Amino acid sequence: GFFQSYAVEVDIKDASNATCLYANWMMRFLITYESNNGDYKTTTLNLSSSATHNGSVCGNDTQAALVAVQFGEGHSWSINITKNNETYQGDFITLTYNTNDTAVFPDAKRKGPVTVLMKDRAGPVQLNTVFVCHSSFAIEAENITQIFWNVTVQAFVQNGTVSKKETRCPADRPTSAPTVPPTIANVTTAPTTTAPPAPTPPPKPVENPATGNYSLKSGNKTCFLATVGLQLNVSQDKPLLININPKTTVADGACGNTTATLKLNDGNSTLIGF
Repeated sequence: GFFQSYAVEVDIKDASNATCLYANWMMRFLITYESNNGDYKTTTLNLSSSATHNGSVCGNDTQAALVAVQFGEGHSWSINITKNNETYQGDFITLTYNTNDTAVFPDAKRKGPVTVLMKDRAGPVQLNTVFVCHSSFAIEAENITQIFWNVTVQAFVQNGTVSKKETRCPADRPTSAPTVPPTIANVTTAPTTTAPPAPTPPPKPVENPATGNYSLKSGNKTCFLATVGLQLNVSQDKPLLININPKTTVADGACGNTTATLKLNDGNSTLIGF
């Protein structure tokens, strides 16, 4: 679907008016909240065209850099970026959304600002290098999904000039073509006798996932029951099959009057929501 969103550009200057941190990116948030009638709804929070970046700081060897953005009706977002030897890396992301914004949260039960902390999972980037990611990627925490795309950022800029050297996110990197051995023509060799190649063993079949019984309670009453075996087929360079183990999977979620949410976490950073 199409979501109305705006790019944010932050060019932070140091005391000598030289650029010390540059960032340009787009993002939006999917937020699940409880309505007045007890249902749980998911809304989209987008950046506005009037976003500001008050409170952003350059950072140094002992102090983290900070990119802070304020937008809409009382919403704000920030990220701490730390420096370690020859690299820099995002640390914690803080989102504060205001449920008094009735255009985004028209019937929220809880009123006022809500703050959520998230860990930035991107890896370290070499100093004097720009991190670029045109592809979209998401970070999830509690009832929030943050979606980013068209990201360009360099912290601890040297000599006030943004570097032309880039580090791309994995989703942007092209897949390499298979190597084809060169053809050797017009070479005469004596015939040799070799044993036929051994047959390729068939792939080991993947076991069916174990069936788990998952439930949620509302007070003393069970409000959600699921008996299901789950297997994930992840598309990547090599297909990856993951069986969800009921013995190590924890069920969480909530029930409303007309909707229910079941979240399954297997303890290995695999989270499935229904």
